[in-house]
Amino acid sequence: MSDAAPNDFTRDLVRWSEALAAIARTGMGFTQSLYERERFEEVLHVAADIKAAADEALEIRREQDHFVQEWMESIGEGVPGYVTPKVAIGAVVGNDKGEILLVQRADSGVWLYPTGWADVGYSPSEVAVKEVAEETGIQCEPVGLVSVTDGQRRGFTRFAMYMILFHCTATGGELRGHPLETSGVGWFSRDAMPSPLAGQGFWADAAFAAIDGGTSTTVFDMPRSPMWRGTPDPG
Repeated sequence: MSDAAPNDFTRDLVRWSEALAAIARTGMGFTQSLYERERFEEVLHVAADIKAAADEALEIRREQDHFVQEWMESIGEGVPGYVTPKVAIGAVVGNDKGEILLVQRADSGVWLYPTGWADVGYSPSEVAVKEVAEETGIQCEPVGLVSVTDGQRRGFTRFAMYMILFHCTATGGELRGHPLETSGVGWFSRDAMPSPLAGQGFWADAAFAAIDGGTSTTVFDMPRSPMWRGTPDPG
């Protein structure tokens, strides 16, 4: 056992269970062998046991059968059956005052930059522009890429998700929050950020560095060593 904190180990259990379930579901989407399908379904039950144990540690009560049924219902055939992480697109939008555009999520009350799921038919940067307009009423132009990260590894989500974060500049529009998705919207300076703020320790410095016009490289998750069980390389 490593020196990882209990919460870190529980997070690993969730990640391992989701990875096992993804392998099994992908296998079931490609195989025509009844024998292989039975073996993959057994793997799903093992993954569900692991996830149920992790949820119990987090005091979330859901039964093992719930996970198996949910995973089974999502299985496709061939390429559509290849299980991959979901993709979320976010936008760090700055104005001439060096302020950042943030929205307050209606469901959680947490403040964050505009973000949404990648939509079919749009490029990632187009999704960023669309989400900003829909959630805030502000028009913007993408000018750079802030980060490409694994949300599950960073503890943002309990399922596999990649987050692509763009730096954009405001070009027009008026503040107007989405009536269903947001309960607040506004421009904020570095020393007057709202609370509660989601994941500030990760993205705030990189966001304001981009808004201030500083030169920086795109942030991404370094490979772990070993990649499956190791911890991220701090370098």
